Amino acid sequence: MPVCLALLVTGAALRQIDRAHFARRRPHAADAARLIALQRTRANDLTPLLLLAGQWIQITGWWMLADHGPLVAAMSAAAVAVHFRHLQEISHAAVHGVLARTARANQLLAEIGAHHPLGLGPLPARRLRHVRDHHPNATLDRDPNLAELRRAGLRPGTSRAAYALALVHPLTPRGIRITVAGLAAHLRGPGAWHRTAGLAAIGAAAFTAGGWPALLCGLLIPRLLLYPQLAWMSLLVEHTWFDPDHRTGTPAHIEAGRCLRLYPHSRALAAIAAATWLPYGDLHHYAHSAHPGLRWNYLPAVERHLAPPHYAPDGLLLGTDTVARRHRQALTATAAAPHPEMV
Repeated sequence: MPVCLALLVTGAALRQIDRAHFARRRPHAADAARLIALQRTRANDLTPLLLLAGQWIQITGWWMLADHGPLVAAMSAAAVAVHFRHLQEISHAAVHGVLARTARANQLLAEIGAHHPLGLGPLPARRLRHVRDHHPNATLDRDPNLAELRRAGLRPGTSRAAYALALVHPLTPRGIRITVAGLAAHLRGPGAWHRTAGLAAIGAAAFTAGGWPALLCGLLIPRLLLYPQLAWMSLLVEHTWFDPDHRTGTPAHIEAGRCLRLYPHSRALAAIAAATWLPYGDLHHYAHSAHPGLRWNYLPAVERHLAPPHYAPDGLLLGTDTVARRHRQALTATAAAPHPEMV
């Protein structure tokens, strides 16, 4: 137990080095140009490496704890899923070229630290899908993320039951099959041997650290169930997917019409979300969409400099002003609208 706790503390401490490095002389609020200039002076390849190492050291600590009884195993599963979600967002920064100083370091750190051990696809393919296909086309028919939401059942005219299932799509039998199929697809094709080897190495490391409880609760359940659900929740709160306010003008003005800002009135809920399922700037997705070249450390500062988005809900599922309620109302309104040929 002391070794497990030491790993958790050590990993957390290593992660703070990157945070502290980029926080120096950071303004409370500023425009993007000023923040990008500061970001360039801070760019390096070491602190991102320590950040990723800290994540995996903490994951190892949770693997070692997994065989200390059912309750601790459940805690380990939740904690590792959160770390996997963090790794996804760290590699998202690499997709935009702002994790490390050089393009090669961005590629290597994201592939070795996140994509290979999580069984994700090649980073260049993710970059094309995300930077080329999603960012310019968010909420439009050619946005691959919107197509993914529709395939999960978020379509006009969907029933309440189907809508409820769509909100937890990765936990449904169909969602699990899609997750497994995605993993299998990433482990096929030219060069896939090293991705298979990476995933196998992580499985072996989990088993070595904590035996079967670590393999099951520290790897399989988080990777196949819990982490996909956290990522899905993040996708749901990125945009007003089904009723955006389409605009023209500056990038900030355009994104203010199709983005949202979760938990604007609750610092506690915002802090919990940022520490778990909306990490590394994902809570500030509106600021990221307006200025995708900014590292997550500077998104709160640029967000304070922007006009607020047109929708700022108080919650995802619980409450009267929630993302789930708005999406449902937008889909219902779309289904009830008369066809243009009938008007």
